[in-house]
Amino acid sequence: MEFLRRLSLGLRHQDLLFAAAMVVLLAVLVLPMPRWLVDLGLATSITLSVLILMVAIWIERPLDFSVFPTVLLVATLLRLALNLATTRLILADGHRGLDAAGSVIHGFAVFVVGGDFIIGVIVFAILIIVNFIVVTKGAGRIAEVAARFSLDAMPGKQMAIDADLAAGTIDDAEAKRRRKELEDENSFFGAMDGASKFVRGDAIAAIIVTIVNILGGIVVGTLRHNMTLSAAAGNYVTLAVGDGIVSQIPGLIVSVGAGMLVSKGNVRGSTDKAFISQLGAQPKPLYFAAGLSGLFAVLPGLPFLPFTALALVAGGGGWLAQRAVQRAAADAEAGLSIAESSAPREETMAELIRVDDVRLELGMGLVSLTAGRQGGLSEKIKKLRRAFGLEFGFVLPAVRIKDNMDLGSGEYSIQVQGVEVARETLMLGRLLAFAPGGQEIGVPGIDTQEPSFHIKARWIEPALREMAMAQGLTVVDVETVLTTHMSEVLKGYMAQLQGYAATQKLLDGLERDHQRLLGDLIPGVLPMATVQKVLATLLAERISIRNLPLILEALHEGAAFTRNVSMLTEHVRQRLSLQICRGLTQEDGYITALLLSPEWEKEVGIAIIEEGDQRSFAMAPSKIQELVSATRARIAEAAARGDWPAVLTSAVARPFVRHLVERINPTIAVISHAEVHQRAKLRTVGQI
Repeated sequence: MEFLRRLSLGLRHQDLLFAAAMVVLLAVLVLPMPRWLVDLGLATSITLSVLILMVAIWIERPLDFSVFPTVLLVATLLRLALNLATTRLILADGHRGLDAAGSVIHGFAVFVVGGDFIIGVIVFAILIIVNFIVVTKGAGRIAEVAARFSLDAMPGKQMAIDADLAAGTIDDAEAKRRRKELEDENSFFGAMDGASKFVRGDAIAAIIVTIVNILGGIVVGTLRHNMTLSAAAGNYVTLAVGDGIVSQIPGLIVSVGAGMLVSKGNVRGSTDKAFISQLGAQPKPLYFAAGLSGLFAVLPGLPFLPFTALALVAGGGGWLAQRAVQRAAADAEAGLSIAESSAPREETMAELIRVDDVRLELGMGLVSLTAGRQGGLSEKIKKLRRAFGLEFGFVLPAVRIKDNMDLGSGEYSIQVQGVEVARETLMLGRLLAFAPGGQEIGVPGIDTQEPSFHIKARWIEPALREMAMAQGLTVVDVETVLTTHMSEVLKGYMAQLQGYAATQKLLDGLERDHQRLLGDLIPGVLPMATVQKVLATLLAERISIRNLPLILEALHEGAAFTRNVSMLTEHVRQRLSLQICRGLTQEDGYITALLLSPEWEKEVGIAIIEEGDQRSFAMAPSKIQELVSATRARIAEAAARGDWPAVLTSAVARPFVRHLVERINPTIAVISHAEVHQRAKLRTVGQI
């Protein structure tokens, strides 16, 4: 009991024990060791090598043994230290007999080699060839190629993780776990590439140490101890070869373990299960092997019993594999029959009352779109969600796709928070051709209207694609029509979808450098609800919130003089002036703008009622109608000239003018003079 108590106490300080063991190991390189300690070290080396091999066999995947390169270094250092210790004993006491270097080497020299050093030299040479040329070289090459391929594939795997995260198929925690696993995989195979050189160097060192022991022993025995050349060779060569075999056997075992580890690749499960499941999964190869063994059994001159036994084993394995295949097929057929005959599963009450943030319902004729080329509609929606993130910094909720028998065969319905916001019809098997400039379409087909921008379009046969493109028409498939329509529709509902939970998730994804700013702002300075409303207001005007740290800084500044959401939003917009102006800049480097006349500026200013930091707008309905009509006329004139101008007004009037212009077209930008960046260039095309 006292021993167990001390052992338990020692295991609590594993770090100290490991450090002490490494110090002892390094001390062996310079200090002599008694024979009993050498025997203990050699036994430890053999046991450790067997343990490494067993762990390599039974682990589920290579990364589960990520410490293997370090273990390999320790095992190699242990063998080299023992080689040096046994060399001292052999050269110092080899003249006394075969037990000069301890009982372990004596046992191998007598039992394995049979006391004949010529046999020992041959066995040792074979072990060196097997370990150095076959196992170690092959394992090293596999590790080198695996490390190279793993590094080359890293960017693609990172992009796949980012795409899944943007598509909503995984959350932040899963993405971090996958990235960590990818980093560990690259580090592991890179370390294995280098660690394989330990084994190779160990094999070379064993050859050199054995040669040194033989030559040095013969010289010491003949010159110092006056032994005959035959007696010196008998003692020292036998001891040197025994020492070499003792060090090469654990080295070979560790090399086999390393080879199993790196050659396993991406196979899951222990090696025995993977080996049997893949080698014995098909009955035909086993039957063929059984027949060939049976043929060898009856050939003259070949032993009957071994080949017959192997034929029976292979034949029995083939029969078991065939039974397993038949059972799996029967189970699959039975499961299919049950699924076909059973009544449809009744939806639970929770599923019936569930309201999805974004939902796409398809008529029965469009269900096939979900399994089209390259992932079909689902893949295009993933790319759409990624595009929303890049353009607006907005995390579009996962889109639930569901069939609806109440819709027409080619109809689809887009719903936002349980309310249908768009419904259109597609023609499966055709392409949609339209002219962005509204020109006539000179390709035969069925007239329709492009759902996103409401321009004239025509459904055409796929064979007419080249003809339509030759006329300068834009030709798209039905998946693109649907996803483009969904994109334009959902841009108008980003503010509604940017709720409390979505904002919290967005803030949780901030980098660690900005978490302190977030902690200072919420909830001490501003509540979460205010931040959410500001972000939603920006998205309502299609202002990107991707630069979230800058927005939070602006909110922290604005909270010093107001808590009003509208005024805070205006302050944030002014901090985002460079971003806003960059988004409005046209190809020639200018921002096209319509100025609000001084008269209307005065009218709007009079209609603004301020009560503290609260503002309200009270303009006569006739005046509102007049302003809206004048704005619509000026925008139409600019559009006829090929311009799509922003409305420029004062900072105080901007939010109220925006509410009025929104009635004309929600995509028209309304900016204030305070939002015009100093580097921006304006071109005025008219005055309202």
